[in-house]
Amino acid sequence: MIIEDYVNIVEILTIRLESMGYRVLSARDGQEGLQMAREYQPDLIILDVLLPKMSGFKVSRLLKFDQRYQDIPIIMLTSRETKRHQQIGLETGADAYVYKSDQKGTLLKLINKYMNKTVS
Repeated sequence: MIIEDYVNIVEILTIRLESMGYRVLSARDGQEGLQMAREYQPDLIILDVLLPKMSGFKVSRLLKFDQRYQDIPIIMLTSRETKRHQQIGLETGADAYVYKSDQKGTLLKLINKYMNKTVS
């Protein structure tokens, strides 16, 4: 599942992930993302920090501190490139924190790690 308000990022990630055999759900704001995550219980969530209606930090916290959803891996994908924001992301339950500017394929490696697949 992708919770991201930038349509271009959602489209690019969806195309890439579907080509790798994943089924992708998406939400455009934090509130919708939280509701969908609770309803569909996805295998993994890619979560932006700066979202309309509810921040990614709050979405992560609400999911990770609820026994029903705490085992869903959350990868925060964000433009907030500070150690402080990374620390907050990890404190609110994110399993990983990746910068949108990352050019090393870190996001895909983490997705494969959490989905128990090898990187192609």
